[in-house]
Amino acid sequence: MDDRIKEYDQKMQKTIDHLSSDFITIRAGRANPHVLDKIKVDYYGTPTPVQQVGNISIPDARMIQIQPWEKSLLKEIEKAIQTSDIGINPTNDGNVIRLVFPELTEERRKELVKEVKKKGEADKVAIRNIRRDGNDAFKKLSKAEDISEDEIKELSDELQKLTDKYIKQVDQMIDEKSKEILTV
Repeated sequence: MDDRIKEYDQKMQKTIDHLSSDFITIRAGRANPHVLDKIKVDYYGTPTPVQQVGNISIPDARMIQIQPWEKSLLKEIEKAIQTSDIGINPTNDGNVIRLVFPELTEERRKELVKEVKKKGEADKVAIRNIRRDGNDAFKKLSKAEDISEDEIKELSDELQKLTDKYIKQVDQMIDEKSKEILTV
């Protein structure tokens, strides 16, 4: 692969990685510790990920249990979860915090699928923007350096193939996540 194309390949891969991490945080009716990935707790004045202040376990398919290493953090963790956008109220028994995931209603599943498609579409746009930037850069190359139009066309074609590959990957990810959400 041409070095000039590699740069755009890496940018597109980062977009896919971002989408993947976004999809992990969308809950599909089962307890998934990754829903806590973006939640930060105030730990002695420093915003710290929940995973770094306690032990996270999944005692059954629809429950996450968080056991903080310091009891003083119970209230902080509870507050962080309540102010987050995961939509689950934590229960605190003085030792551990439990998050019980309710069964998703049909309506909620459809909303989540819409959210998945929206995120997927946004990432497709990002990939197409990367392609546009690449094509613009190639056109500038033809003016600045001694590169033939055929080479520019070749680079553009290669970039288009890359774009198609990543767009197809995004579509696949959307389909897989949608199926996961709609599976009862």
